[in-house]
Amino acid sequence: MRLRHIPNLITALRIVLVVPLAWSLLQHNFDIALLLVFVAGASDALDGFLAKHYGWTSQLGSVLDPLADKLLLVVTFLSLGYLALVPAWLVVAVLARDIIIVTGGVAYYVSIGQFDMAPTLVSKLNTLMQLVLVFGIVLAQVFDFPRMWMIETGWWVVLATTLLSGMDYVWTWGRSAMRASK
Repeated sequence: MRLRHIPNLITALRIVLVVPLAWSLLQHNFDIALLLVFVAGASDALDGFLAKHYGWTSQLGSVLDPLADKLLLVVTFLSLGYLALVPAWLVVAVLARDIIIVTGGVAYYVSIGQFDMAPTLVSKLNTLMQLVLVFGIVLAQVFDFPRMWMIETGWWVVLATTLLSGMDYVWTWGRSAMRASK
């Protein structure tokens, strides 16, 4: 294995964490879930740093990294929604945004051709806010400190960044599609 493959290996490990994270949440093993959320967040930062700092980017990594993020966050939001730790409307918003992005990406690819899957700044902020919210919710379960106003504020921040990110993708790809069709 070459050093340049380390970010993809870290990303693949993050994908593997999805099942034990969901299982630990659904079994109310919040201490294990907290550790897994921390490892997932740290691994996301680490693989991104290595890829950018050392130039270890790849086409596979540009697909795997957002896939790993989405898989991890969607499954986590579904699990937390099932446990009633996240409201259903927020789970629906997070899922709807991802469905719109994937559907738009497929439509763009079919209609126009290959596109750059690079996440936008607002999308990166959305992913960060989702991770922070998940970490905060699980942390509150482990240490039993129901600071509901903090969690509820997190819900609204995640809703705002989710909506902004979704609109940003629709706007950016829509403009790109219009330019490509001319």
